[in-house]
Amino acid sequence: MDHANSSGFPTSYEEFCYLITKRCGTALTRTYCAERVAALQDDNNPTTKEFANMYGEQHRNQIIDWYEQAGDTASD
Repeated sequence: MDHANSSGFPTSYEEFCYLITKRCGTALTRTYCAERVAALQDDNNPTTKEFANMYGEQHRNQIIDWYEQAGDTASD
């Protein structure tokens, strides 16, 4: 499976999960996913602003969706 397109960004939920869990070594727990969603939805967070400026609102919204999906299916 190709785990990211040539830009290095995941193009599917499966690729997203692979990149976070395997390449980054981070477990997609309910708590972690909820924290990431909250941070990515906080327009006053400087890191969130930087993320949106670098990658665009569409990508930010896709990442939020994938974190929500991962949190919904997490076993913890």
